Amino acid sequence: MSTPDIVRDERRLGAGAERLWRVAAGVGLAGIVVSVGLAFFTAGGFRRLGFAYLTSFGWGLSLALGALFFVILQHLTRAGWSVVVRRLAEGVASTMPFWAVMAVPVLAFMPTLYHWSHRDAVAADALLQAKSAYLNVPFFIVRLVVFFAVWVLLTRFFAGRSRQQDESGDPGLSLLMQRRAAPAMIAFALTLTFASFDLLMSLDPHWFSTIFGVYYFSGALVGFMALLTVSALLVQRSGLLRRAITVEHYHDLGKLLFAFTVFWAYIAFSQYMLYWYAAIPEETGWFVRRQSHGWGWVGLTLLLGQFLLPFLALLSRAPKRRPRTLAVVAVWILLVHWVDLYWLVIPEVSPQSAVPQLVDLTVLVSVAALGVAATVLALRKHSLLAERDPRLAESMAFENA
Repeated sequence: MSTPDIVRDERRLGAGAERLWRVAAGVGLAGIVVSVGLAFFTAGGFRRLGFAYLTSFGWGLSLALGALFFVILQHLTRAGWSVVVRRLAEGVASTMPFWAVMAVPVLAFMPTLYHWSHRDAVAADALLQAKSAYLNVPFFIVRLVVFFAVWVLLTRFFAGRSRQQDESGDPGLSLLMQRRAAPAMIAFALTLTFASFDLLMSLDPHWFSTIFGVYYFSGALVGFMALLTVSALLVQRSGLLRRAITVEHYHDLGKLLFAFTVFWAYIAFSQYMLYWYAAIPEETGWFVRRQSHGWGWVGLTLLLGQFLLPFLALLSRAPKRRPRTLAVVAVWILLVHWVDLYWLVIPEVSPQSAVPQLVDLTVLVSVAALGVAATVLALRKHSLLAERDPRLAESMAFENA
């Protein structure tokens, strides 16, 4: 594939993008109205709405965090193959200010979501008193603001320099991003880890896992690699980047999707195995809730749906080189990734029933639609290709062995 082929590629979202983001935003807003209505007319509905929102918020945020990690990683490793798909990842990561706004309802639902946010609960619990220096409402809010500030700054730096390079063609911008990638990765790792502790693990303040941050991180990687695969195919089907993204790039996306699927399974098993082996009551209660009253079937769904089936589907070379087949697997993984967040969050509000309620699904549709709208808005003013990246030719010449 040669450079003139790229020149003939359409690289910018057209008039359809305006219509798409408006429709997606409309669906998202309608989903919010329906979800609030369901909560209003259902017993305990607003409590369930809070947990349903945290589930889908955690899912959507994980995709943006996975995108940010992918962008930083490409500069850290000086990767060439990924240049033609990196701008799509930058677009997803650039929705971080949107997710910062979407975090506001989590703060509004704090009394519903977090047992430790009630002073009377803390006063009656010695363990919560011991953790109160960290688990308190003001410090929680400060930490959340810091997390999003770091993520927004990182996104603006890497996505902004990449788009600036489209105009200037300055190869020094690539060197600058490479030098900043290592400290950026450290900042990313720390903020993601503590954010997962705060938003998800602290739903049960009596339980803890030192590997929980890695578990959420592994899910974010699987989810984003699935999203990037689907996005690349949808972009090409709309007539964009048809020559730039080749079967070789899909092959590598498939390999990464396969690798991170195995990584997620390894982390999930490692966490479970250590608690099962120790069999300490105060540690195993978290898992007991997720193995009782139908929740064991949800765990089995994750085992089969987020590991075994994708593992078998992506094990051979052929599916990775068939974009449509790969996209089907990726869509499946995106859906099961939401089930993973459902399994993490909902047992804290509904330990007696694993059956999803309608509000869980309406919130998911709303959050997903608004995320699509935010992503389209982030991409519509810029080229979908890093046009003057010094490794663009390397990316176009890339072939799998």
